[in-house]
Amino acid sequence: MDGTLLDAADDALSRPDRGLYTGGMTPAARVQAAIDILSGLETSALPADRFIREFFRARRYAGSKDRAAVSEAVYGILRGRGVLAWQMGDDSPRALALAWVAREGSDVDLIFTSEKYAPAAITEEERRALKATRGEPPLWTVGAFPAFLEGELTRAFGDPVLREMTAMLARAPVDLRVNTLKETRDDVLDALRADGFEADATPWSPMGIRLGTANGLEKTPLFARGAFEFQDEAAQIAAMLVAPRAGERILDLTAGAGGKSLALAALAHNEAEIVASDIRPQALQQLQTRAERAGAMIAIDPAPRRQFDAVLLDAPCSGTGTWRRQPELRWRLTASRLDQLNATQDELLARAAAHVRPNGRLIYATCSILPRENEDRIAAFLRSHPAFHITRADSVWRESATPPGLAEFFRASPLTTGTDGFFAAILTRE
Repeated sequence: MDGTLLDAADDALSRPDRGLYTGGMTPAARVQAAIDILSGLETSALPADRFIREFFRARRYAGSKDRAAVSEAVYGILRGRGVLAWQMGDDSPRALALAWVAREGSDVDLIFTSEKYAPAAITEEERRALKATRGEPPLWTVGAFPAFLEGELTRAFGDPVLREMTAMLARAPVDLRVNTLKETRDDVLDALRADGFEADATPWSPMGIRLGTANGLEKTPLFARGAFEFQDEAAQIAAMLVAPRAGERILDLTAGAGGKSLALAALAHNEAEIVASDIRPQALQQLQTRAERAGAMIAIDPAPRRQFDAVLLDAPCSGTGTWRRQPELRWRLTASRLDQLNATQDELLARAAAHVRPNGRLIYATCSILPRENEDRIAAFLRSHPAFHITRADSVWRESATPPGLAEFFRASPLTTGTDGFFAAILTRE
């Protein structure tokens, strides 16, 4: 494989370490396990991390090094799937694993042996595919996204689209939001560093901390006493754009397990009425547990009927902004699914608008980088709801450091802000 686009892919996709060669399982058995997991993911709706955990729960013989090496292979293949499939002319789990092993620098004939627990021996057709010179790959293969999104992503980013998408291939850091109802950021930073974590303050959110790894974090006293929540800095910024004030009534319409509801309660110092709503009772039960742990005052209302000073709509979306964390989502998204999501987003925006009092505000947010789910939805909403107008996102920002991408709307991406991809808009009712 050669060409400038492939060079870009090589720069973005760090080569795996030699983890295949340490631990109890043989390298061949680890590759076969990766193939089995990839095959299962094709028909499963589970996130890759949960599927991998379930896979190994049924295979107790696999040690920690084995699990780490297999996971590394699975995620490496998912991130590099576009180029790997293009090289092989085949996107089956076996073909992807074969191309990944070759790219990693291993001898495929020592892995694909047909021996016990090993993948079947390489065929001549597969060998020819590995050696084939295919020229310049299409943009979507190097950027690792479905081909039907090429025009949409080019519309979103313009000429830097390849740099934006290869930034999505890097591993995401671990971001925390300090629970300022209980702790200060400086105190949590000091405690984490004392426990051996490499921790830094996030550049934009005054509540955020960034770590390289979360290993062992949930076993710390800080976690036990609710000193922090896991939350990407971009999501923290979106909560800050709600700008909750003491005495206000604020509705989190699609609250889920409550990450942003908790942030709103902390931002308002428990002096605003935060109401969390969702159609999933189990999510609201989880939110209640988290709120009690955090010391956050949040009311649960599955079917609110009142009007509010502010309504946050964190809309269901494609999750394209989280592809660093969930690379399997890249290959699950279809054009028809995107159409369904757009219809749901429009419906929820109309529902949210009904809960906004005069002079109140509606904050629309997604973890998507697609204009179809962001700017296009806002434009469609304003055409059908002329009583609303856009309030510039940068006009409500009160911190000294302003994130890139904060202007009329808030647009974030791994390349520009170092966060997940995110979008937020503020709409004010007249």
